[in-house]
Amino acid sequence: MEQHRKTLIIRLSGELDHHTADMVRMRLDEAIQRGQVEHLILSLKGLQFMDSSGLGVILGRYKLIKSKGGKMVVCEVNPTVYRLLDMSGLFKIMQIYDNEGHALSGLEVVS
Repeated sequence: MEQHRKTLIIRLSGELDHHTADMVRMRLDEAIQRGQVEHLILSLKGLQFMDSSGLGVILGRYKLIKSKGGKMVVCEVNPTVYRLLDMSGLFKIMQIYDNEGHALSGLEVVS
């Protein structure tokens, strides 16, 4: 995790599934509540696998950030995870960027 002004960058790696979802959810919620977080960037470059539990974590954080008036975006999504996010309809509510720099620039325009 890294904070850049009011934007929190989360870099996920490995697997986001029913074994890891609760821990990731708690850590994200703590970071969002603790800091002055307005926007959230999920960098998924190192995420190799995700199931419906992982989708639930992402959607829950999206609703939390949106309720605070912020935006949440994803970047650097590998093809396997991209397919799952696309089939779930996530890209209809959340923007996707090539990398963290582009995501930060996109959110700077919003702020």
